[in-house]
Amino acid sequence: MPDKPLTVLTYAASASLAAIALVYFFNPNHLLDSDTSTSSPSTRKKGIVGLSNPANDCFINSILQSLAGLGDLRLYLIRELHRRKLDGLEMYMAVPEKDKHGKSIDAKKLESLQRGEVTQGLKDIIDSLNERPIYRKTISAANFIRVLERAFDTRISKSQQDAQELLQVVAERLSEEYHAGREARKRAKYSQALNTSHGIKYTEFQESGNIVSGAEGVSEYDSARKGIEPFEDEDGFPLEGRTEAQIECQFCHFKPKTNPTTFVMLTLSVPQKSSTTLNDCFDNHFKTEYIDDYKCDKCRLEHALAARSKDLVRAFTEEQKVSIKADIAAIQTSLEDDPEKPPKDVVLPDIKYAPKRRIARHVRMTAFPKLLVVHLSRSIYDPRSSSTKNAAKVTFPERLPMGGILDRRNYKLLGMVTHKGTHNSGHYETFRRQHLYAPFSTPNVRNRSGPYSASASLDVSVIPNPRGLANPGVPAQAIGKRPVTPNHDDQLSPLTLSPSTSLSSTSNSNPSTRPSSGSVGGGGPLIPSISSSASPQDSADTATPRSQSKPELGPSQRKESSTPLSKNACEADGGRLRRRKKTNDRWWRISDEKVKECKTSDVLAMQKEVYLLFYEIDKDGNDNP
Repeated sequence: MPDKPLTVLTYAASASLAAIALVYFFNPNHLLDSDTSTSSPSTRKKGIVGLSNPANDCFINSILQSLAGLGDLRLYLIRELHRRKLDGLEMYMAVPEKDKHGKSIDAKKLESLQRGEVTQGLKDIIDSLNERPIYRKTISAANFIRVLERAFDTRISKSQQDAQELLQVVAERLSEEYHAGREARKRAKYSQALNTSHGIKYTEFQESGNIVSGAEGVSEYDSARKGIEPFEDEDGFPLEGRTEAQIECQFCHFKPKTNPTTFVMLTLSVPQKSSTTLNDCFDNHFKTEYIDDYKCDKCRLEHALAARSKDLVRAFTEEQKVSIKADIAAIQTSLEDDPEKPPKDVVLPDIKYAPKRRIARHVRMTAFPKLLVVHLSRSIYDPRSSSTKNAAKVTFPERLPMGGILDRRNYKLLGMVTHKGTHNSGHYETFRRQHLYAPFSTPNVRNRSGPYSASASLDVSVIPNPRGLANPGVPAQAIGKRPVTPNHDDQLSPLTLSPSTSLSSTSNSNPSTRPSSGSVGGGGPLIPSISSSASPQDSADTATPRSQSKPELGPSQRKESSTPLSKNACEADGGRLRRRKKTNDRWWRISDEKVKECKTSDVLAMQKEVYLLFYEIDKDGNDNP
């Protein structure tokens, strides 16, 4: 008897442990592993994949999580790899011996760029990070690190690296792989155009530099090149933009030609003060700066012209005067044509005797990237001591306008990387906006899709009708034998179709006795829209079988009966178009494998820790994310 209570307690404890084990086995994330302080119904239903941090990998994890939240980048990766798959591996394995300038190139490096190793590796890790698991899931970035090490043929150190440096390396590599693949496609198309043209006669064709010698060969090559130029209209790398630096001499107001410079990331210096704004950082980067002691090309030629004019006055022999006059004429020609190209046969005075001028220099953005990456440089370099971190607060907006009045571009904040710690050590975190992107968009699937997919079929299917078979006015044989004429230009969007009107007008009308304005036989749209259809009264007549008679309504009754239908039709037609989607205010705060929810206000409050900002260009010009 004394052992019976002990046995009961043992059974009860065993049952409790078994129940807890079952709960943890079937639902570990929702009850035991979740953070109760930040859990909510949305976090229990949604999730995000984390990245493990075995040894100082937070700089890699933060960059990969930020890139995974950029929809345009994922769209680019899908299209680029699909394009390469359609073209075939042979196109990207062909490596020329020389570049277009005739210089020898590294065949191994070019082949790696043309294959797109980093592009494929980044797409794989981004696809894994964009899964929505129902339980806590953590993966490793080791595969992507191996891809980088194989591509650059080196080892990546894990000891307190800078996230910005890794992002710069990855973005530049992706840009190089895109341009290498584009050049490979150009060479293949040039070669195909030359081989398929009739009567081509050329003595030499170098696929590496696209060089064709011979008069007939050059003309045929140019015509073939012009014939394929329209097919090279590609979207490009979404992180790549272009800037131009313009200088102007303050003495002669000469402006040399600008040299465009591409960038994948804008580095802005944070001023050394307690607080500042992102707009101030942009103003300091794009403001006009004045530089002294600059040797202007035009001023140098004018100085040389004045010196040679004095030599002409002091000349004694006629031979010296003729030579000096020839030099003066050549200098004047260069001043009129292009001061940046001095005359070749004229010896100018030493450049140290050229006058020093004051110039104004300003930088402007000529090509806006789809994805703008902003790096806030917080390093303070002191040659007498070690570098320190600038802890100034930087206020940044959710909506960022860029450009001037005539070329304004609006950007929307999608992600952010923060850094906590000192200049030599610390921890990186990522903030990602919570919204999903479609892998790609096909707004008009019946038109030609270029290199992304094959052309669609020209046969237009009859729209399924749930009430067509049950309609006594239209037999099933008549529905199946309707003539179908494809008309791609007149197809309507589903947003312009009212449900009630479409069902009644398509299922209950008899095409053999009463063709409507939207019938296929009449050459119009397959489904009539609300604006092009008849009045609600006519729609009601069409919906009623002809064998049944309708009582005549008075004017007031007719007005009352048509009002509800018109109101419903208008609501169905434009209600969704007028209704604006609520701005997504939810974000993911990711610290390696730990994921929490936060709001936009929490993101904008990270003014002291903000390090990298990821903006996406606003294509629609509205406030929807």
